[in-house]
Order: sequence, then structure tokens, then C-alpha cells
Amino acid sequence: MSSYTVVPGGAGFVGKVLVATLRERGERVRSFDLAPASHPDDVQGSILNSDDLRRAFEGAQSIFHLAGNAQLWARDNTVFERINHLGTKNVLEAALSANVGRVVHCSSLTTLVGRKTSIEHSTANEDLRLEPASMLGAYPRSKLWAERAVESAVSNGLDAVIAVPTEPIGPGDVGLTPPTQMILDFANGKTPAYIDCILNFVPLDSLAQGLIAVRDKGRRGQRYILGGANTPMRDLLVMIESATGRKMPKTKLPYFVALLAGAIDTGLVSTLTQKPPKAPLTGVRLAGRQVSFSSEKAAKELGWRASELAPALHQTLKWLEEQGLLKSV
Repeated sequence: MSSYTVVPGGAGFVGKVLVATLRERGERVRSFDLAPASHPDDVQGSILNSDDLRRAFEGAQSIFHLAGNAQLWARDNTVFERINHLGTKNVLEAALSANVGRVVHCSSLTTLVGRKTSIEHSTANEDLRLEPASMLGAYPRSKLWAERAVESAVSNGLDAVIAVPTEPIGPGDVGLTPPTQMILDFANGKTPAYIDCILNFVPLDSLAQGLIAVRDKGRRGQRYILGGANTPMRDLLVMIESATGRKMPKTKLPYFVALLAGAIDTGLVSTLTQKPPKAPLTGVRLAGRQVSFSSEKAAKELGWRASELAPALHQTLKWLEEQGLLKSV
């Protein structure tokens, strides 16, 4: 039987690019997703269903676990625990049962920012160990619990590695993950002020190559941050203004004012309207900590570095315009 590379979440924003990149390398790839199969090798199913996982992992040599809920807000916060944590445990158990050679678990930079992280400038690398109770919301807490599940599976014999991407950027983000939504709102003039924060984006093509490098060169049980340049928000706004011609906001919002607005928007307005908040409280809390992320471990051990932000930003804005989401100036 031919061996497969299986990608749970293969129809998602990052997953589609990873699947295409793997196939271009000549690998036999099986996307496993809730979305209908778009290739003869794909399997439709859920990481919450053990039978679906068993079908998907049959003949699997390696697995890239990308499936999850990547939003910062949900009407019912238990969805994060169910999908991101318990779903990951299901994937790991199925991988152990199927004797899969290697699993790459895709985590989140939000697991490296906690309640005690300074609102002044700080740095984070893979050595930083925070506790679930210190996480700044339900999403990052579920992702950290998922990391703990991976570490437990490694102690039980699974060959697994943890990839920690920063904020993926590029065209094709149909679900509008928080970074893309933020860029779109600025480009459409919907955001009158900004928080003086530090952002770290990783272009999609670079991220796909980084995930493959984690699988092929990463050390068992290790974490690898896959990020690009640390970019102040004001620099990103200059780039958006240059690309779109729309004047960006000049008003810098104090963190504690933004925090109050986020609390009202998330706790009151969204509860009354049942619509996602424009400024999710978790997102405001994360932005309020000026954290720079280091990808030096990935550079040294994997030989990987991210490509430049500007081309990926331009591709994103062009795609948003093609989708009719970006308003003309």
C-alpha cells in the first residue's frame, strides 16, 4: 500500500497551500477536512469522529495536524476546547493506533503570551513555558492544552513535533481569520484608531515550507516558532496606505482604553446582537503585549527563514479586491 501524507484541515487557509506544496514535491497527499473532497485521495470527515480518523490515517506515513477553530471569539467558548484540544487528542490517539511515522502539530503564537507578559516590549522563544490558566482567552488556552496533549503523546511513544506559526498572511483566506480581517478593516477605513503593538506575519508559501522542514528536520518533542520580521503596527499601516492609497488612522489608542472597548464589544454588544465583536477581547489583550517572536531556532536547526512581508501583503490586498471585499478609495 502506498504511504500517504495526511493533512487534517487540508481545505483550510494554510492547509490548501501546504497540500499543494506537498503535491508539487511529488508526495501522495490526503486532505482530511469537513469540506467535500476536491481530489481523489481526499477524505471528508471530522477530527471528532474516530471512524473518520481511522479511514483518513490508513496508510499514513506522516501527518500535519492543521484542523481547528482559529477564531478569537465564539458564541460558545466550549467549541475551542472541543475542537482544538479534544480534537487534537483524537488525532494523536488515532496516529498512535495507525503507527504513523511522524506528526507535526500546528499550534499558535498565542500560547506564548500570558497574563503576566509585560505590556512593555518583551521577547518570546520556544523555551517560554506558560500555564493554561495564564492564557488570555479560550482560544489560546485550548491551543496550549493541545500542545500539552502532544507532549504527553510523545512520552507515550509518538514521534511528534510542534510548529508554532505566527500570523499567516496571503491570498485565499475565505474564512477571514483575525489577521486578514484586521488588514481588511484598516484598508476599508473601518478602524479609526490603532493599538501600538508589534505584529509578526509569516507568508503562506514560507509557512508551508517551514512546516515541511519541521517534519523532515525537526527534533522529536521540540517546538519551532515559524515567523517573519517583527513589525510595529505603525509600519504595517504605512504599507497598507502605500498599497491602497487610503489614509491610515493616526490616532494611537491607549491599551487600557482599547481593553475597555473590547470588553464592552465582546461582553455586551456581541451578546445582544449575536454578531462577532469587531475587537474581540482576547485579540485586544494579545495586542496589548508588545511581544517580539524569535525564529532563530528554526533558522539554525531547520535552515528555514520566512520570506518578506510586503509581497504577501500586496497579494492579500489584491485577493481581497478580487473578492469584492476591498472598497475603492
